[in-house]
Amino acid sequence: RRLRITAVGLSVERFQVIGDELEAYAHSLGINLEFSVVESNLENLKPQDIKVLDGEVLVVNSILQLHCVVKESRGALNSVLQIIHELSPKVLVLVEQDSSHNGPFFLGRFMEALHYYSAIFDSLDAMLPKYDTRRAKMEQFYFAEEIKNIVSCEGPARLERHERVDQWRRRMSRAGFQAAPIKMIAQAKQWLAKTNACEGYTVVEEKGCLVLGWKSKPIIATSCWKC
Repeated sequence: RRLRITAVGLSVERFQVIGDELEAYAHSLGINLEFSVVESNLENLKPQDIKVLDGEVLVVNSILQLHCVVKESRGALNSVLQIIHELSPKVLVLVEQDSSHNGPFFLGRFMEALHYYSAIFDSLDAMLPKYDTRRAKMEQFYFAEEIKNIVSCEGPARLERHERVDQWRRRMSRAGFQAAPIKMIAQAKQWLAKTNACEGYTVVEEKGCLVLGWKSKPIIATSCWKC
């Protein structure tokens, strides 16, 4: 038995470092893992770039990526979803920020970002000291760049186009995918308890999706889809 992981993106060197670590970890567990990289962005990906061998089960795992191809014309996302659909994966796992940061007006995006990232920074306050270097890196290199892109960029320059889970549900259905409800709420709550996270974190099931939140404010939504 063999597990093959194919990463798609332009950061080949970074992916290869991750791949080497994954292969070493899999070897320690007795798992035969093969890791490869397709040097392409999602918009230029072609079905033939993903090598699927006879007898293999294909799973597509998209974590915080598809919102970057939600352009104003919608054509880019539809094209990517069509390519994924042509690959006929057994399941597509979609993880995205559960917030409405794709509005056409600055004020609406600003207010949405204010409430959303306030919840995130509140959770960081509870989990990490204010001057912790890990927290500083997350704030500077990740969240700061996201916020800046959401509130100050327009047109093709605006890549952080987060949308609500209901909007993703409509997009996926129009692209020909069917929802595969996640029946793991009990396991998710167990995992959350084992991680020793503070009490502010919540996980709920919403129409077959799992939603991670902070004090009732939705943060991240996970859904599963099949062709």
